Amino acid sequence: MDKRALAKEAILAKENAYVPYSHFRVGAALLTKSGKIYRGCNIENAAYTPTNCAERTAFFKAVSEGELEFEAIAINGDADDYLYPCGVCRQVMAEFCNPSDFLILLVNNEADWKEYTLEQLLPGAFTNADIEKVTCR
Repeated sequence: MDKRALAKEAILAKENAYVPYSHFRVGAALLTKSGKIYRGCNIENAAYTPTNCAERTAFFKAVSEGELEFEAIAINGDADDYLYPCGVCRQVMAEFCNPSDFLILLVNNEADWKEYTLEQLLPGAFTNADIEKVTCR
């Protein structure tokens, strides 16, 4: 995996962000196990609740194209610091990724990022294994 290239893709992805309210762009680049990269950007809505984060945009694009196996995601925002994924995005990642080996790059710039596994950022994630444990009566 070329982490620098993935970081660059996340930076480029934020160029398409639709942010008329916050003016805060976020880009994500999602690497599949097949080697494809899906870009995502944040897309705001006047009602706020329908707003979609860059990370989820990238995941939903990939899944809608039949991709279900992922290796890493890079995230970059307009802040001068590392941008962590929100809880909802972390939960979406947990739906599709192995928490112990899915890599999350928090990109400050093309040559500066922090690396975490999903497990480090979402310990004790609720997964389909938890649903299987539940018995309805």
